[in-house]
Amino acid sequence: MKKVRKIGFEFLGVLFTVVAFWVPFYFIIVNSGKDASEASLLNLSWPSATYYWENMKAVIEARDYMLIRAFFNSAVLTLVSIVLLIVLAAMAAYVMQRRKDRATPILNFFILAGLIIPPAIVPTIWVMDGIGLFKTMTGLILIEVALGFPFAVLLYKGFMATIPREVDEAAVIDGSSGARLFFSIILPLLQPVTATVVVVSAVNIFNDFTNPLYFLPGSENVTVQLTLYNFQSQFTTQYNLLFMNILLITIPPLILFLIFNKRIVAGMTAGSVKG
Repeated sequence: MKKVRKIGFEFLGVLFTVVAFWVPFYFIIVNSGKDASEASLLNLSWPSATYYWENMKAVIEARDYMLIRAFFNSAVLTLVSIVLLIVLAAMAAYVMQRRKDRATPILNFFILAGLIIPPAIVPTIWVMDGIGLFKTMTGLILIEVALGFPFAVLLYKGFMATIPREVDEAAVIDGSSGARLFFSIILPLLQPVTATVVVVSAVNIFNDFTNPLYFLPGSENVTVQLTLYNFQSQFTTQYNLLFMNILLITIPPLILFLIFNKRIVAGMTAGSVKG
């Protein structure tokens, strides 16, 4: 009886995954290959005639190749944000895990608050404009790093507890400085959780829509998610080109996730053995 119940729950889990994720993805695939009139029906039927190449060419050439520029901006935003996030979060987690004093609970509170309290858009724009970072890639990178910082610190801190303190003591006895100890010894040991931070944060930053919309306006600063506006208007929407655009900007993070999905799970559970 228990085995039947277990199989039933597994079947329901698989069914939920198919309905929640793969059906919408199939909907995007089939409608991105239709012409404008057939795509406007918004159904799951396979296109009577495929226009994948024509739609892809139209999407790429739209508004003077805006999608190419958007991919470049999103790539720069994602890469620089991930590098800063890894270094800053790992360093902060190392100090918080190794150092136990009166300030530790306060720091833990602020990290948890960063996960719970939503960002304030208008005050943030006011502050960024005051320091000259509004409508700049540097400002948006700092925003992405700040928003991803609490989650990354918690992951690194949990994994850091599995690294014995004897490693630090041996390095200090050998004459290693603080920077050399961290970058040459500790940081390489964090590869499993670093892979998790890279994949999860890269997908979130690459797919971010609201932050570039608020903090980096302008056609020259467009990111991939904002190109969806190219095929939407108040009166008409080119659904075939809209779904083709969605398909093109979905493929890179999907490939990244499929390649590193096992490392994501390993990094998420690595720090659960020892607290």
